[in-house]
Amino acid sequence: MTPSPPKSAAMPAAVAADAPPNFDRLAGIYRWLEWLSFGPWLSRCRRAFLERLADRRRALIIGDGDGRFTCRLLRANPRIEVDAVDASPAMLQTLVRRAGVHHHRIRTYPVDARQWQPPEDHGYDLVATHFFLDCLTTAEIERLAKTLRPSLVPGALWVVSEFSIPPGRFGRQVAEPLVSFLYAVFGLLTELSVRRLPDGRAALRGAGFRLVESRSLLRGLLVGELWQLRDLPDDPFRVSDRVTSVLKSTG
Repeated sequence: MTPSPPKSAAMPAAVAADAPPNFDRLAGIYRWLEWLSFGPWLSRCRRAFLERLADRRRALIIGDGDGRFTCRLLRANPRIEVDAVDASPAMLQTLVRRAGVHHHRIRTYPVDARQWQPPEDHGYDLVATHFFLDCLTTAEIERLAKTLRPSLVPGALWVVSEFSIPPGRFGRQVAEPLVSFLYAVFGLLTELSVRRLPDGRAALRGAGFRLVESRSLLRGLLVGELWQLRDLPDDPFRVSDRVTSVLKSTG
């Protein structure tokens, strides 16, 4: 079955200070590049918390590349709908094709996530960023998380996959040189400007999320994390408060 073209809804925004990396040229070979480099380990990291997402109903997936996590999520959860954000139109097209018969549950946004303003009434209960936050700075991650907060329901989950440099000899002698090499390669292939791992944990905590669980693979080189939105009493952006206000005004 050939899927219909993706539904796109790019949203206007101010131009970012620097252009996003261009992954279009890698869309057709990304899977094989990943397999030759790390075998099945990146895929296993993405799926680390898949079984915890069965009750989610509306997901925002940012930078999923060729869509292998999105496809798995759609198969595992027949009721979930997905909004996919990626600066690469080619990657989004590959993602939708990979979804096959489930493509009708995907809406695509071909836009730089740093510029995107999500609709506040969407009520996402899941955010997924697999090996995407590594492409941002710590400040950009915190800004992104704070931008997304108004569109998340209380208790929303955020699943993260990322590279890490663990402490000890393995981190110094293996992980750190490898991560530096990967940044250099993707800088050449995609014009990625970031050259070091961000402090994603500090950024998410600063935006009001708490770490629920963390799982490590390859001696800590790969990390999967499950975060949850803290529903702060003084948060002016809570979806629950906005819904209550609407009900009162229409009652």
